[in-house]
Amino acid sequence: MQVGNLGIIEINAGPPPLDLSPEEIAALADALVDYHAAFADRYYRKEQAHWGYKSLQGLMLPIERTAIEPMALALDGGAVQAMQQCIGQGQWQDDLLLWQHWRLVDETLGDADGVSIVDGSDVPKHGEPSVGVARQWCGHGGNVDHGQAGVFAASASRKGSTRLDRRLYVPEEWFDAAHRERWCKCGIPDATFCKTQQVLALEMVPASVTEGGPQFRWLTCDEAFGRDGAFLAGIAALGRWYCAEVPHDTPVWLTRPATAGPTWRGRGRRPRQARLVPGDPAPPRVEQLAAAVPLDAWHPSLITEGSTGLLVAECAFQRGVAVRAGLPGPDVWLVFRRGLGEKPDRKGSLSNAPPPTPVAVLVRVAGMRWPIATAFEESKGGLGLEHDEVRSWVGWHHHMTLCTHGGQRSWTHRAAP
Repeated sequence: MQVGNLGIIEINAGPPPLDLSPEEIAALADALVDYHAAFADRYYRKEQAHWGYKSLQGLMLPIERTAIEPMALALDGGAVQAMQQCIGQGQWQDDLLLWQHWRLVDETLGDADGVSIVDGSDVPKHGEPSVGVARQWCGHGGNVDHGQAGVFAASASRKGSTRLDRRLYVPEEWFDAAHRERWCKCGIPDATFCKTQQVLALEMVPASVTEGGPQFRWLTCDEAFGRDGAFLAGIAALGRWYCAEVPHDTPVWLTRPATAGPTWRGRGRRPRQARLVPGDPAPPRVEQLAAAVPLDAWHPSLITEGSTGLLVAECAFQRGVAVRAGLPGPDVWLVFRRGLGEKPDRKGSLSNAPPPTPVAVLVRVAGMRWPIATAFEESKGGLGLEHDEVRSWVGWHHHMTLCTHGGQRSWTHRAAP
């Protein structure tokens, strides 16, 4: 199925400007107190809630490095040891704060047509005792380096966007006997299993659904997650539609190939696994399908993607059949996008949205990865996401949770009318 030229499609307004007046900025201190009050009873004790508030306040300070010690020294009433204990060793359950955060996000930013976004983010970290540190791909520097990697979820709607959840990726090497001492010093729970980033991402999505997270119809992700058929099947099983970027070499049939059950010779159990009927051509790759799109089937789309400003790209669409374990899988949309210029950036996405879905909606969702990229940028630059100096499993999760619901505070003010 080919979709004709529809003219320019305008989608995805970028993040609202942070243009608060001096009076509004002065009022933020009182607003932060009121905001934190919604989380205070999620701590076990009053002193934990107090130091949690001080830590949240410190993350928003205009200082060069928002690690615990410089935050404590810059705060009125700060205490280095007390804040280190609260973040690095405190036994309060940060999941309780996250669930409250999700409910507030649903109240302020929730939309039945909202978009959930998953992405990985990593930071360089050379302190070997820190939890999960290993030589691995570090997108921050574009190379392999010592660092920590996490998987994160965000929520976006026409009302605004914010981060929602986090999972620490523990590299496979941490599960061998040689790392057992470091494992114990970091306090990694014994029940922790080796999981891929795709599995960690798939855990976050239903958790948000069952614990009162913001409404959403769509999920979008980059090719690191879109290449995983099991991940996409898990999203579809939740009754949600994905629009997932996939690698250029992803095979996709344009028409569903014939399959048949294997021949049974009358012995043993009858085989059930279907097979492709011999003679059908192999499925072409996404890059081949994009190259074969007629010139008049591409149409321009105006996309605003966060801090990058206006982006104009050309898009084209086809219906196809995804490949799952070498066999035909679900019917999907193929969304092709190419930039304009001498060396245009090319992307391909698959979506399980139904055939009547307007192509303008597909373009909007395919371009909705900017909110999580913007959240990473602002959290690392303004909320100290990568400035933590904690080494433990508990400390990493506490710090990331405070950065997450602290980010919601800034977005609420930014999006307010």
